[in-house]
Amino acid sequence: MTRPSNLDDPEYAAFAWARYRRLMRWMGLVAVACVALVLTALYFETGDIGLGVVLMVAGGIGVSVMLMAALMGLVFLSSGTGHDEAIDDRLEQEIREHHDLP
Repeated sequence: MTRPSNLDDPEYAAFAWARYRRLMRWMGLVAVACVALVLTALYFETGDIGLGVVLMVAGGIGVSVMLMAALMGLVFLSSGTGHDEAIDDRLEQEIREHHDLP
């Protein structure tokens, strides 16, 4: 039998999603800091860098950091709210039935 997820409760879901958005805001700041750090290092290493390089580096690093933050944030959201445990694990049920386990 499946257990209900805490995300089914609108009040708790609002709290959990607010926490996720707060995490994403902080990671947005981290992404901006990473982009600034890398662009500064590139400037000191190579001298004048073109606008294309700036845009590609900023886009690549910014999107990568934000994508990683979004996916890890969703993992934390799912695990922290009990949503992971609220699944109907049919494979486990079949194994228990096959081996006569309680």
